Amino acid sequence: MAKLTHIFIYPIKGLPGIELQESLVLPMGLQFDRRFMLVDEGGNFITQRQINTLVSFQLQLMEDTLMINHPTKSEAIVLPLSPQTGVSIEVKVWGDLVSAIEPNQDFSKWFSDCIQTPCKLVFMAENSKRLIEQRFNRGEDTVSFADGYPFLLANSASLSYLNAKLDEPILMNRFRPNFVFDGTEPFEEDRVDEFYLGDLLFKATRACGRCKVITINQESGELGPEPLKTLQTFRSKQNHVYFGENTMLLSSHTAKVVVGIELKVISYK
Repeated sequence: MAKLTHIFIYPIKGLPGIELQESLVLPMGLQFDRRFMLVDEGGNFITQRQINTLVSFQLQLMEDTLMINHPTKSEAIVLPLSPQTGVSIEVKVWGDLVSAIEPNQDFSKWFSDCIQTPCKLVFMAENSKRLIEQRFNRGEDTVSFADGYPFLLANSASLSYLNAKLDEPILMNRFRPNFVFDGTEPFEEDRVDEFYLGDLLFKATRACGRCKVITINQESGELGPEPLKTLQTFRSKQNHVYFGENTMLLSSHTAKVVVGIELKVISYK
């Protein structure tokens, strides 16, 4: 029986994740997941693709705030998780233009100092609506600042299979999933179509194409050839390397998911 073994959120896109024992599932993603983002002076999103030292931040989820530390700063900053006011700004995530707010210019300056690059910290405005790609969109299916889909599903058996081929094993955090499950064969996630977590119905839409971010050690920030080099030997198709499944919520209601619940597959591709 497949079980949910880990839940992760990434409150600020590109920064380290936070592991949770339970989380509220919303149509655009897990609660607090990728609602904040760093952008450059042109409004373009910043991630580890451009600045691998983003791994150096430490995030702690409080009741209604997010505490953030950085090695270069003697004091942390504390962000409200759902800021209500700020300077309106239009930002770019891949090909999408998204309405956002800059909650506090002091926060932006703090991050600019940390990464030694002018940037702004922005929050996805409540009235913002970013649709997932038309291929799977039922009309009003939305996503946060995530790359393209509300959730990323990963299989620990697939990571074990990959690690058996590597000289040095890696952690699942290289792939930045939201849901990790266990109890199936390696790459079983490739075949999954619709599945339940509790009473919530999800759809695994398509495999997730991977970039150089998976070559960044999430503890040290160091770059290397793996695991991209090895994945290219057996997980490559049309010049893309795949690991994990982009996923969306089909249920019309919201609910919490908890580590340990069954992942029940009801259909396969």
